[in-house]
Amino acid sequence: MKVKLFSTDGCHLCEQAIGMFYYAKQQSLFDDSVELEMIDIVSDEQLTEKYGHSIPVLQYDQRELNWPFELEELVEWIKAQSKN
Repeated sequence: MKVKLFSTDGCHLCEQAIGMFYYAKQQSLFDDSVELEMIDIVSDEQLTEKYGHSIPVLQYDQRELNWPFELEELVEWIKAQSKN
C-alpha cells in the first residue's frame, strides 16, 4: 500500500508529518508494507492551487487526511485505508 504525502521543501509541518509516519512505522503501529510516496506540490500548478494552504495532506485511493492530525489519528486512518 502506497500512501501519498502532498508537501513541499521547507514545510515544517510536512516534516512533522513525515517524522510521525516513520515513527509509527518503526514502532509497528501499522502494517510494515505501507509506504510513503512524497509528492512535491510545487512541481504541479493544480496541486499547488489545491493543497498550497493545507499541506501536509495524506492521500490513499482518493481519501485524504488533512493536517492537523495526531499520531493516533494517522495510525487509525492508515489502518482504515488498508482495510478498503
